[in-house]
Amino acid sequence: MSFEQPLTESYFYILLCLYHGPNHGYGIMQDVLELTDDRLRIGSGTMYGAVSNMIKKGWIVETKGTDDDRRKRLYKLTDKGNEILNIEVTRLNELVQNASKVMGR
Repeated sequence: MSFEQPLTESYFYILLCLYHGPNHGYGIMQDVLELTDDRLRIGSGTMYGAVSNMIKKGWIVETKGTDDDRRKRLYKLTDKGNEILNIEVTRLNELVQNASKVMGR
């Protein structure tokens, strides 16, 4: 599988934050802040617009939480979303490897 456009940074981090299991929107936003040392802030409008779009694409699904989390909407990476994330990681690794070759790092 391939896709024509690279992922935006927000999409990339949202998918990455779902790699190890379901999470809710606020949890994803907090995880992104932690992963990027507060460099990238995903606002709620961006978050829920991206989530809605990724659900339509079949990259993530909404899932039920535990008894304590029933009110929260949890999102889960699908097999297709996992594949998209892996393709993007491969693309990004290629970029870094080529830059290292050219720059002598």
